[in-house]
Amino acid sequence: MEARAARLPLVVHVLALGTFLMGTTEFVVAGLLPEISGDLHVSVARAGLLITVFAVGMIVGAPLMAMLTLRLPRRLTLVLALGFFAAGHVVVALGSGFALLLAARFLTALATGAFWAVANVVAARAAGPAASSRALGVVGSGAMLANVVGVPLGAFAGQLLGWRGPFWALAVLAVAAMGLIARHVPDDGPGHRPLSVRSELSGLRSGRLWLALAACATTTGGVLATYSYIAPLLTDRAGFQAGLVPLALAGFGAGALVGFLVGGRLGDSRPHATTIGAAGATTVLLLALCLLPGHPPSTGVLVALLGLTGLGANPVLISLAVRFAGRAATLGSALTVSAFNLGTAVGSWIAGLALDSALGVTGPAAVGTAIAALTLVPTTAIALVRGRRTPS
Repeated sequence: MEARAARLPLVVHVLALGTFLMGTTEFVVAGLLPEISGDLHVSVARAGLLITVFAVGMIVGAPLMAMLTLRLPRRLTLVLALGFFAAGHVVVALGSGFALLLAARFLTALATGAFWAVANVVAARAAGPAASSRALGVVGSGAMLANVVGVPLGAFAGQLLGWRGPFWALAVLAVAAMGLIARHVPDDGPGHRPLSVRSELSGLRSGRLWLALAACATTTGGVLATYSYIAPLLTDRAGFQAGLVPLALAGFGAGALVGFLVGGRLGDSRPHATTIGAAGATTVLLLALCLLPGHPPSTGVLVALLGLTGLGANPVLISLAVRFAGRAATLGSALTVSAFNLGTAVGSWIAGLALDSALGVTGPAAVGTAIAALTLVPTTAIALVRGRRTPS
């Protein structure tokens, strides 16, 4: 088949290396919460604010930086974003006060949001309309691979060498990635004409764009409300030994990696079936984590399946949002980053409250179930609108 034979451009895979670093820094804190909590003398729930504040920075940073860098060459924007990303990690690695760490995580998230928004647009345009979901699946798979390799390695390193070690490593790798991006991401070209802020904002008039953004927020919010506090659920309820928690994180990451790649491929031909099916399956899995008795093997399987279904529809939702935004592709991409992280911020915040409530370690999974179920509303609405406009 033509779609199968067509090879994605090299730049798509180079950008995936960048999102690998971004995904690692966003999720590695989940595996280091006990170490950070003990070193900084704060509760585990309070240490979880390092996840929440990063998500808030992504919410603000993606659209803000997309607008501020609209007239900059995309390659320069990506390189600068990686530079600020590296600097933020140095501050975290050296910092001693919790407030300073929160500020550094916020500033790092601004750079991450800028990189991700521009990377999505560069990848989608390089691949072309017929393979945009597949290209976005590959770019996003960098973040999913972070859960398979980066996060577990970070958790192991944090247990052996101290939690600051992974942040030093990320700073060094970001500097190396700057050179790769500068070398392999092409110039915008002589025919490229930057759009005005006014032109970009015109994309906000699309109702289907807002439905796609709502789905981005709820699908990620439901999964990451649970994942942000997965360590206490695994150790206190499912009976995992602390040293095996990184293995469970790797299972989640492996499922998410496969889900992202498969979802990206399915999304080019069956976008609505993919998004609705993933939302339903994710809700069932989260409910099972709440209700089924804790048992290491079965809980490990549920966590891996949660990665598979919970994040597998994300490249499809990004592709839909970019398409619905019309000429405002950069802003549409940036807003998906904001929506994903709005869901993460709200979900992890409520999950932290639930963790300290009578629900205990199952509280975050209960919160995640409710949020994930809401994803069925916008995904079904998008499919119905499409059905009315294009009879099949």
